This record gives sequence, structure tokens and C-alpha cells, in this order.
Amino acid sequence: MKTALHAEWTKLRTVPGTGWLLVAIVVVTAGLGGLAAGSGCDGCDPVKTSLTGVYLGQAVVVILAVLVISGEYSSGMVRTTLTAIPRRPVALGAKVLVVAGVVAAAGVVAVVGSLLAGAALLPGLGAGGPMLRAAAGSVLYLALIALLSLGTATAVRDSATAIGLVLGVLYLVPILVAVVPDPEWQRQLERLGPMTAGLSVQATTGLDALPIAPWAGLGVLAAWAAAALVGGGLLWSRRDA
Repeated sequence: MKTALHAEWTKLRTVPGTGWLLVAIVVVTAGLGGLAAGSGCDGCDPVKTSLTGVYLGQAVVVILAVLVISGEYSSGMVRTTLTAIPRRPVALGAKVLVVAGVVAAAGVVAVVGSLLAGAALLPGLGAGGPMLRAAAGSVLYLALIALLSLGTATAVRDSATAIGLVLGVLYLVPILVAVVPDPEWQRQLERLGPMTAGLSVQATTGLDALPIAPWAGLGVLAAWAAAALVGGGLLWSRRDA
């Protein structure tokens, strides 16, 4: 596994677009969070408002994670990878650890930047347990989005298809919630959608009104990511390179 991790880290850091995508995760997430905080927050959740940038920053995470595996197929590098690391579960496990670690590191910078902007622009941002849970949960959320994307890309192998599928799953549920008239159906959709459930971890006020508890919501996203990775890994193990 050590050799596989070193190989995956080397490939990731030497791909020209990786650095720019990581910078984009930070800039988009923190920048949009600062804009949201600067627009005011009368009666809203100041911590969640400061972390609004995660809504858009996750799209960049999806692109980065998808390209980690689909880029190898488009370039033919996957054959070299599987020659050097013939045990496919080990190769995929190394990708999982490297991608999750890199995205989590970028997520820490983005979330801290968002909260610093919120503290400067919003009164009553506060601190303590709820804010720390929202911050840590947002970082974990971005890492899980990366794993969901990696698993999907491993299954379908095509960049555009994988990106479209993941973004569709993430953003479709809020659209359905907006158009479904039945409140009970709205609540169930929010409980099952990876984004609507996962981002409940950002809430620090009005927790009783949430469709799902913060950590339980993140658990729903973790289940989506695990299903994508298991499905993608099974398909990858049964296919030719």
C-alpha cells in the first residue's frame, strides 16, 4: 500500500490541472461564503451562511475527483497503473486515501477562510461546539463528495458522464423539493438526498426543524459514497483495463 500511495500522490501532484483545481476549491468556497456573509443575515444561521460557498465549491471537488480515475482511461495511463499495482483493490484504495486527504486539506483552508470572513462580516457568529461541528462536518462533506465522485467515475470511466451523474444527483433533489407540493415528500427527499442530508451538518440553529439530524445527514452522504465506491470497485475488478 505504501508504494501505491506514493504512486498516486506522485501522479496527482504532477498533473498540471490539480493545483489549479485545489486553489479553485478554496477560492470558490471561501469567496462565495464571504459574499453571502457580506449580504447580511437577519434572523438566519450565521455559521451556515458563512459556509454557503460549499454549495458551489463541491462542484470543483467533483471535477477533481472524477479526473483522478477517468483521466487515466483517456490517456491510457490506467494500463501502466495496473501493471505497477496489479491488485486493483489496493490501487483503488490508494486513490481513495490520496483524493480524500488532498480534498480534506483544501477543505480545511476553504472552511477556515469562510468562517474568518463570516466572523468579520456577521455579528453573532459565535464559537464553541456547534460551530466546530459545522466546520469539521463541512470538511468531511467535501471529502465524501470526492469519494462519491471517485466511485462514480470508476464505474462509468468517462469524465463527462461521471461529472454529469454526480452533479445531477447532488443538485436534482433540491429542485425536486422545490416543485413537489407535499411537505412529507419534501422532507423525505431532503432526508435521502446526498447534498440536502449531508449539508444539515452545517446547521447551528433551528436543529429541531431539520429534516434529519446533522451527523445523521452526513451519514447519509457517507452511505452514498460507500455505495459508489463499492459498486465502482466491483465493476473495475471485473473489467479489462
